[in-house]
Amino acid sequence: MPAPSLTAPRGRAAASNPPVRFETQHTECFDDGWSAEDAGVVAPVQTSLRRDASRSAISWNSSPDLGFDRSLNPYRGCEHGCIYCFARPTHAYLGLSPGLDFETELVFKPEVAALLERELRKPGYRVRPLALGTNTDPYQPVERGLRLTRGVLGVLQRFRHPLSIVTKSAGVLRDLDILAAMAQERLVRVHVSLTTLNAGLARRMEPRAATPARRLQTIAALARAGVPVGVLAAPMIPGLNDAELEHILEAAANAGARHAGSLLLRLPLEVRPLFEDWLRQNYPARAAHVLSLIRQCRGGAMNDATFHRRHTGEGPYAVLLAQRFARAARQCGFTATPALDTTRFALPPAPPSAQLSLF
Repeated sequence: MPAPSLTAPRGRAAASNPPVRFETQHTECFDDGWSAEDAGVVAPVQTSLRRDASRSAISWNSSPDLGFDRSLNPYRGCEHGCIYCFARPTHAYLGLSPGLDFETELVFKPEVAALLERELRKPGYRVRPLALGTNTDPYQPVERGLRLTRGVLGVLQRFRHPLSIVTKSAGVLRDLDILAAMAQERLVRVHVSLTTLNAGLARRMEPRAATPARRLQTIAALARAGVPVGVLAAPMIPGLNDAELEHILEAAANAGARHAGSLLLRLPLEVRPLFEDWLRQNYPARAAHVLSLIRQCRGGAMNDATFHRRHTGEGPYAVLLAQRFARAARQCGFTATPALDTTRFALPPAPPSAQLSLF
């Protein structure tokens, strides 16, 4: 008989590894009756690291509904394990599953700082703000030991290059010395992602990210240090966390956030079945209602990748969410996201080379 649905290992959100969509063969769990007492149980899964041999640091995009054209991600995969993460399908390009593999099989770029410096020194480089943490969190737990993000910040500070950061980790406070110095020259802004104020929901939905209370403390610490900080109330999941929208914005404003954003849940490719399985496992009584509301916001489908609509959705429920956000943002006194200064960019002296000069 088919194996029963699995529960996620402790500290993980995904309960399984769905097949890699580019592979022609895949395996399926099957209960042969020998381990009935263990049915539905997944053994603990440790995090493992792989080196990324790519020879570039900056990723470029031409998407018309993004506020940046370049980004950098020191890591591929994310130990935070957010079940809703739209970046999960990118793990398939590595031959890894967007499920548990995305949370446990991480790929890191050990030379990311050196690669970034080389790209910034190219004669044709034209400066615009660099987005850090757009795909996976630059301050996920492995950053404590690898310190790749700090290396990137060191390069950007020396070049006086503007950047924006999105994170849901208190780990960003480790680099407050660099961020505060860059903030004085209008070279940095930070958005802290705050999805819910409910610690129980957060633990299930984003199991290894900082608690909601810790994220509010992070906003407060950044604000005290003079770093422009905002809140990203995202994703809003109809019927699950959207009732908290106004409370999230108010709590963030009270902590010191001065600008805000919000996005509707996206469920591209493998994220949809992973999220549906998670929802039915953790909130079976409301799963059908949540999925129905999502379809109402997506023209009857579970996802819509159309530019200018993928982040906001459509229909009465999506319009109401947007109106609620706009009203709450005004009441909280949020201002526009501050512009960054691109005029300070300058090439610092090149590091000494082991190769002798001809002259």
